[in-house]
Amino acid sequence: MGYELRVVRESPLAFAEVAKAIARAGFELRGSDEIVAGDHRIGTWRGQVVGAPDSDWHLAQLLRLAATVGGKLMGEDGEAYVVRDGVIEVIADGVAMEVGKFDQIVEAGPESW
Repeated sequence: MGYELRVVRESPLAFAEVAKAIARAGFELRGSDEIVAGDHRIGTWRGQVVGAPDSDWHLAQLLRLAATVGGKLMGEDGEAYVVRDGVIEVIADGVAMEVGKFDQIVEAGPESW
């Protein structure tokens, strides 16, 4: 698996909460741990939601799932991924870098980088 992003919250997520959030966000659970949107794996349940996005679309889906469970999307190096005013940003060392407009990224689909 590539660079991993994790959905974190102040209070840990229980699997039942994740299962409800998955359905509310329009995702499905495949098997006991794989979170999918159609034919695309969004993340995996490993005591928390973990994903390794290979496109901006996958990143947007992880952000949508994080918001649904009231969590934050964090990278391995401590950077935060957020949606501010409809724009996806990566915040690292206090500096925000724009990824793109959330709606346009979702509309473009899951084309890999």
